[in-house]
Amino acid sequence: MNTTKHSYSGRLNQPSGSGQPSGFGFTLIELMIVVAIIAIILTLALPVFADYIIRTKTSEALSLATAAKTTVGGACLEDPTILAITAANTGYTFGAPTSYVNGVSLSGPCVQPAIAIETINTGAVTDPVLTLTGSMQTGRIDFLCSTDGQFQHVPLECRNVTP
Repeated sequence: MNTTKHSYSGRLNQPSGSGQPSGFGFTLIELMIVVAIIAIILTLALPVFADYIIRTKTSEALSLATAAKTTVGGACLEDPTILAITAANTGYTFGAPTSYVNGVSLSGPCVQPAIAIETINTGAVTDPVLTLTGSMQTGRIDFLCSTDGQFQHVPLECRNVTP
């Protein structure tokens, strides 16, 4: 009977007595496959995440427009004959520009008021301008949002085209 004696050397992935790996650790090919899978996932996820960040920054503009909509609505419901809405005749004041909103401007007559919100530093190639156009209804003004920005860079309520 021919027996061979093998001793344990303390190293991982060294052949045991049967010529098979001991089962500890990962091979280089396994690690390369995991890195490749992570790279593919990041390649797909980063553009979507970048668009989400731009959309979040642009959404700040709609939040700041809420005060303008309330002020214009109040002024026009009180005096619907205003022909040229301005900050002076509505009482609206936009404070200092924020990190992502450069300004809010009012225009148009009370029957169709317009609020333009200029964004800055959003990360988009061209920072979108959001335009809220109102229409006088009985006892209220309804505003619709439109924009010159790319579809994926603006909030849902400002997407005027279905992709």
